[in-house]
Amino acid sequence: MSKIKLVYCLLLVGLGSCAYLLESCQSNPYVHGEILYENFCANCHMEDGTGLIGNIPPLAGADFLTKYADQLPCIIRYGVTDTLTVNGKQYAAPMAGIPELTDIEVTNVINYINHAWGNDNGFTRPTDVQVILEGCK
Repeated sequence: MSKIKLVYCLLLVGLGSCAYLLESCQSNPYVHGEILYENFCANCHMEDGTGLIGNIPPLAGADFLTKYADQLPCIIRYGVTDTLTVNGKQYAAPMAGIPELTDIEVTNVINYINHAWGNDNGFTRPTDVQVILEGCK
């Protein structure tokens, strides 16, 4: 195979891969956050965001997400030991933080949670998460 044909084939494969990635991002723009959620959060908050009744608060339809949006980055990164009230119910189980997540990954998790399970809580910018995380150290 000539070098020109090889380059052309690689270009076509690359364009096909790019098209696939663009399509998957358009159908689910929060796919990275979803993967992170499934790996780090779903064990307790469940895949469907319902939590564990009486122990772990739900994220699906949770009023906490909008009332305390400015606390979410700190809670994800550093955890929480305080009692939280979500949808009128108190939850006292401590939550471990996930310090290994980057600022961008924390942002992706928040944006996934804010748009999953019927939630419609807007978009969080990475720059906002960075500022919030600096304040909770």
